[in-house]
Amino acid sequence: MKYFIGSDHAGINIKDYVKELFEKAGHEVEDLGPFSNDRVDYPDFAAKVCKEVLANDGTKGILICGTGLGMSMSANKFDGIRAALCHNSYSAAMAREHNDANVLCLGERVSGYGTIESIVDAWNTHEFAGGRHANRVQKINNLMGSCRV
Repeated sequence: MKYFIGSDHAGINIKDYVKELFEKAGHEVEDLGPFSNDRVDYPDFAAKVCKEVLANDGTKGILICGTGLGMSMSANKFDGIRAALCHNSYSAAMAREHNDANVLCLGERVSGYGTIESIVDAWNTHEFAGGRHANRVQKINNLMGSCRV
């Protein structure tokens, strides 16, 4: 599996750690930045990662900011992206099994290294269950564009 990873300045300190965890699990990871602690805007890096995931079949994304909230909100604006903000291993497992989430969002300021390691492990060891969940994921996919008032 190939992953694209990106962060903002508030997530850059754990980006290399997360990248290493995915690589140790046998995944290829392409780092889309940033590459310094200079202040940047999280929507820009969410867009970079999501565009790559959408353009490359069979890939997934990882986004990190201070809380993970801004990244998840930005990522979920993209038709075809199902970004899951996970603060524990159970939510990571369910995001993969039940929601076929294709982008994992993490918060550097709210999750410690041990918790992040357990989230990544759960994300890597669980697959989409399909079955009754496939219909629900299709309904999620169909919401894009239909929710405008």
